[in-house]
Amino acid sequence: MDCYARAVVKPITNVVGFDDAPFEHAFRGDVRLVGIVCSRTRLDGVLSGKVRRDGRNSTATMIELVRTSQFVEHVRAVLLQGIAVAGFNVVDMHALHAGLGVPVVAIARREPRWSRIKHALFANTAGAARKWELITRAGPMDKIGDVFVQRVGIGLPETKAMLQATTLHGSLPEPLRLAHLVAGGVTTGKSRGRA
Repeated sequence: MDCYARAVVKPITNVVGFDDAPFEHAFRGDVRLVGIVCSRTRLDGVLSGKVRRDGRNSTATMIELVRTSQFVEHVRAVLLQGIAVAGFNVVDMHALHAGLGVPVVAIARREPRWSRIKHALFANTAGAARKWELITRAGPMDKIGDVFVQRVGIGLPETKAMLQATTLHGSLPEPLRLAHLVAGGVTTGKSRGRA
């Protein structure tokens, strides 16, 4: 064996992906949050809860959904479609990592325009300073293939291996793709849009 051969990274394959349901721009109240548990690309289970529009309960809700489920011993990482759900209900990625003891990765199709996000946050949202601190504390985004990621508790090679192992169609891992479809379907009666 070549002593200079690269070590193969064994991917994390048992993950939960969270996404929120669609809602009207003027809506205020609770928004459906869906978690999809997958082993690689196989659907193993569905979690469902509610988070407050522009609130601050997303992290606690995700921790509770995983901890009180039959999948608590199964989940080895959490995937997020962006760092916020239900508008500006910003996930504390470090607290989520500490609360579940697994890596957390937020994924975006495009590199966020941070100045626009900051302006919208401070112009329209209570607790904006705290939420912006959570966003910046999550760190810069790294490009992996066609997506950008923020990550806590996991290295870049391990993140890349996990995304490759859990992606079947397109650029999003299957848990996030399915969470998007399920959240839209149960809320509006049909799933639509690009997952």
